[in-house]
Amino acid sequence: MPLKLNEWILAARLRTIPLSISGILIGSFAAFSENKFDVSIFLIAIFTAISYQILSNFSNDLGDGIKGTDDNRIGPKRAIHSGGISVGEIKKGIFILVLISVSLTLSLVLLSFWGDTINLALFVLLGFLAITAAIKYTVGENAYGYSGFGDLFVFLFFGLISVLGSNYLFTASLNYILIYPSCIIGLLSVGVLNLNNMRDIENDRKYKKNTIAVKLGVFKSKLYHYFLICGAIALMTIFHVKLESDSSLLLSLIICNILWLIFHVFQVSKVKAPKIFDEFLKPLGLSTFLYAVILSLYFYEIL
Repeated sequence: MPLKLNEWILAARLRTIPLSISGILIGSFAAFSENKFDVSIFLIAIFTAISYQILSNFSNDLGDGIKGTDDNRIGPKRAIHSGGISVGEIKKGIFILVLISVSLTLSLVLLSFWGDTINLALFVLLGFLAITAAIKYTVGENAYGYSGFGDLFVFLFFGLISVLGSNYLFTASLNYILIYPSCIIGLLSVGVLNLNNMRDIENDRKYKKNTIAVKLGVFKSKLYHYFLICGAIALMTIFHVKLESDSSLLLSLIICNILWLIFHVFQVSKVKAPKIFDEFLKPLGLSTFLYAVILSLYFYEIL
């Protein structure tokens, strides 16, 4: 039993969790500055985002495992390919995660919009789309991850919807200034996905998983990566100016984050072997998460 539990933990890919909740942190704590923060909504929103992410990871394991895409991948071995979890077991796990995700989504929406029929219906629909997107990334004949749309969906759900949507849960209004951090988180999240896809470019091409990296090739994928990271850096700079903060600590932390991202671009430019891209996945994900924490502390009036 401990060994099987370990397989499920590996399949959940816990290292992806910080990135998945980054947008929720920003959107939630931005509501604090408007005196509309609610701990219950915040906690359920975090657990909902985590359930979506683990559901996506299980589904990704199933989709790539059945298609054979994981057979010769460079990154960590997946549960189905390694034999640790059977196809039948992972399907049961996905079913349970769907139930959990639906329950959390309904709880979150009802808590936020009880009596507000329009917003309640809208966010139930968004939840349904999020659950569907989590599953359909690699599962099925029309999996959008095999057609190069993974980057777009990550930008939308990890960036725009995560930040703006979570803030809307508290305020029932759109805070347009949050478009900046939502795009920043979205671009950096796509950057993480692009690193993953550059690492697996040869294997994905073999199994007709036509990611953006496969379509562009290694050289152009690097240029695309520079665009994502540099775009995020530019937006960080603009957004900080718009905040008009006189906090030297906030400025110092953002500058440190920007300098690290510049160094990250330099590191990626030097990569020759695809497997090296895997080394930068976790640092970029954590950098994104730390930026979200910095902004959250600012909105919480600590910085």
